[in-house]
Amino acid sequence: MSQGIFVTGTDTGSGKTEVAVALLQGLGRSGLRAVGYKPVASGADPIDGILQNDDALALQRAGAPGVAYADLNPYCFSPAIAPHLAAREAGVDIDADRIVAHYRRLAGQADWVVVEGAGGWRVPLSDGFDMRALALALGVPVVLVVGLRLGCINHALLSEQSILDSGASLLGWIGSAVDPAMARPDDNIRSLRQVLAAPCLGILPRDRSEAAVDAVAARVQDAMRAQLESGL
Repeated sequence: MSQGIFVTGTDTGSGKTEVAVALLQGLGRSGLRAVGYKPVASGADPIDGILQNDDALALQRAGAPGVAYADLNPYCFSPAIAPHLAAREAGVDIDADRIVAHYRRLAGQADWVVVEGAGGWRVPLSDGFDMRALALALGVPVVLVVGLRLGCINHALLSEQSILDSGASLLGWIGSAVDPAMARPDDNIRSLRQVLAAPCLGILPRDRSEAAVDAVAARVQDAMRAQLESGL
């Protein structure tokens, strides 16, 4: 049976794509067929006659071969603006059923599907529909990426509370080193471990070493296995 996770972040630029790519690479090296899924993306250029987004392309490259771009990124918009504004400008209604259908198609050909959201947990996609609703429609556990920089503790706490309040299953959080100039990173990581209810699934350093990537991917697999065994 295919397994899936929804990767969200504390905000834009928190390192979601880097974490999703790392998970795909680590899962792949463990012998699993893992594919990426970017349901909605804004900020794209035409390639081979269709709009393609850099983050979605990174997921395609990191995942198992044989997945068409149109399948892993059903909604892609040219301007690099908020998705709901880009969709409105393009006259497109982002449809949850279509997103779920694409997910199921990918799940039918993979062991794992790593879904990457856009922006943070509450980013709107259309009137009454946001990233939170999208994750709930997919029905997969959530991994919160915490961009390690000034202000991350507050952002992480607010994001975690919103995820838990929504009823979604929060598998854990991953710290992503996005700011090389961050002061006292180790102290901040210790504080995050203390204040967040969800377990830490690992910290991805800026060098994204193979050992660090594989360790995080293994922890995610262990957390998923434990959740399935507990029946949650």
